Amino acid sequence: MKLTLKNLSMAIMMSTIVMGSSAMAADSNEKIVIAHRGASGYLPEHTLPAKAMAYAQGADYLEQDLVMTKDDHLVVLHDHYLDRVTDVADRFPDRARKDGRYYAIDFTLDEIKSLKFTEGFDIENGKKVQTYPGRFPMGKSDFRVHTFEEEIEFVQGLNHSTGEKYRYLSRNQSAVVPSSGREGYCGKNAGSAEEIWLHPVKTIKFICNVLMLMS
Repeated sequence: MKLTLKNLSMAIMMSTIVMGSSAMAADSNEKIVIAHRGASGYLPEHTLPAKAMAYAQGADYLEQDLVMTKDDHLVVLHDHYLDRVTDVADRFPDRARKDGRYYAIDFTLDEIKSLKFTEGFDIENGKKVQTYPGRFPMGKSDFRVHTFEEEIEFVQGLNHSTGEKYRYLSRNQSAVVPSSGREGYCGKNAGSAEEIWLHPVKTIKFICNVLMLMS
């Protein structure tokens, strides 16, 4: 695969990154713990409280999934659609695509931040069924979607409070998909998306590696 931006004809929409502790295993054979979506077994996935709990539990890595908004911001969200973990269908009932999904790329950051983030759920017989029934009942908690920059600043604050040294690390994986018309993925310029992805890192002088873009 070519590692170049010159001939990218595909759109960046989602990438996975991690923040790693400076105290992680020196021996490559030693096991490490990656907090997938934060401490998602205890708190709603990818929320700042979930990341704080994973940090406090001593995970070697905190994982982030990044999705771009309509107005070119990067938010931390596992899916490229919003309807599995927010009240977007209630707030914006006319904004779904043909497949019934509400894609982050169709909403501005302000719109996404106005949504209530909930436990993940599925629709069964027309009703919302939580992945973890009875835990943080939907509509009764005030979790929110946050940006990549906000998460970095949050972890830096935890570093300052605890004396720990979590740094940003990239994971080398494809961040592009074919422009085949698949719902939710098309319509963004790869070059500008890369700049947006790097911008918060550069702004706050965070030590980082560059995400590899593959085509």
